[in-house]
Amino acid sequence: MKQTKRSIWLVLALALATALLAACAMATPATPAAEAPASAPEDATAPVEITLWHMEQPPHRVERIQQLIDEFNAAHPDIVVHQEPQNWGEIYTKAPAAVAAGNAPELLFAIPDFTPILKDLGKVQPMEEFVAEIDERYGYYPAAVEPYNYDGHTWAVPLYNMAHSLWYRKSVFAEAGIEPPTTWEEWLAAAEQLTTDGQYGIGLPANKHLYTDQVVYDFMVNAGADEIYNPDGTLRFNNPQTVEAYDFYSQLYRFSPPDSPNWTWGEAEACFANRTCAMILQFTVITTYDTQAEGDPEDLGVIPIPHSASVENSGTIAYSNAVMLLTEDPAKQEAAKEFLRFILTPGNYGRFLNMEPGLFLPVTEAGSQDETFWNDPLAVKYQSQIETMVENAQTGRLFGFTNGNTFPSIAAISAQNLLAQTLQMVVIDGMPAEEAVAQGQRLMEEAISQ
Repeated sequence: MKQTKRSIWLVLALALATALLAACAMATPATPAAEAPASAPEDATAPVEITLWHMEQPPHRVERIQQLIDEFNAAHPDIVVHQEPQNWGEIYTKAPAAVAAGNAPELLFAIPDFTPILKDLGKVQPMEEFVAEIDERYGYYPAAVEPYNYDGHTWAVPLYNMAHSLWYRKSVFAEAGIEPPTTWEEWLAAAEQLTTDGQYGIGLPANKHLYTDQVVYDFMVNAGADEIYNPDGTLRFNNPQTVEAYDFYSQLYRFSPPDSPNWTWGEAEACFANRTCAMILQFTVITTYDTQAEGDPEDLGVIPIPHSASVENSGTIAYSNAVMLLTEDPAKQEAAKEFLRFILTPGNYGRFLNMEPGLFLPVTEAGSQDETFWNDPLAVKYQSQIETMVENAQTGRLFGFTNGNTFPSIAAISAQNLLAQTLQMVVIDGMPAEEAVAQGQRLMEEAISQ
């Protein structure tokens, strides 16, 4: 996710071209080939083998997934699941190339704007019946499933969620006599009052980067501008609500550190951990706060992102992470589904989510009550914060995937970080928000027309 997607698309095109050329070369040999020997019949008693590709590379996450795989394999002697960790920097090229070469894994993790790429290659299996089965058993949160519903099917099985919240220290607010803000008016006043010697009221990014795209979208959601597209696929980015969001961002940005134009996620967390920033917007700060700051759960505050006066309730950006099924083999399909049933079963699901405690949130109602999710030592320590994160995630939205619509051209917009580029026109170049948003829509129209 952190890699610039423009380069991803370029590399993807090269990888696809290479794979297709290789396939064509294999299909049209220069000389007659010797007749291939008949393949040996498959052993009907052999276990069905399933390969899982995921992009959770940190060793402790790989270890937790392997623990669950080992338990599943031991309980299902007719199925063998293997994991092969990948990374987000390569998967946009590696997965399509694997599909083209016929050696794709049976299961592959996904985010909403990655799924259409594989789906367009014709190998992703519809999963609405399986998702309905899990929904009936455990109660999916609708916001987790919505980004994968389009073209008449559900193209992936949601596994976990990630959503932004507003993080602060309760003691800092108390010393300043400030209540946690719920509206933009209160938020701006709090940021101004908390900006003192050695402390900035809030840390906001302005880099042309995915993190800035995400934070800008938080403001758009809370101004009523979460829809970038009209239902017919035309852009509606240039509207009064978007202008309101960018204008308010610029007002709040006056209380952000001067180096924030260079920020990504890590710099924001560091600013909060060392007390330079009184507030930040982030998926979670629990791990850095626990290991690099005070680690006092009673002082760590997290609340929904404040909203404008024109919006009734707070919202946020959220990424529903899922898994795609890529095999047409009925036996492998059923084996893969059995493994997913195992993962999503309470008792297993909480341990799966806690491969990274505090970051990965449940996408089912049963999962949010899973004792194995809440019994993790970090989850026990920061239970109230995680409960707020789970609640916030239920109001999550993602640009290009709202209200049941999916517009694959959003990949061209996000690949060039055009939400962030538009913000830079306002907060760095000093352009009025109305002009910058109009220019932003023109840039988006150019991007999706190419």
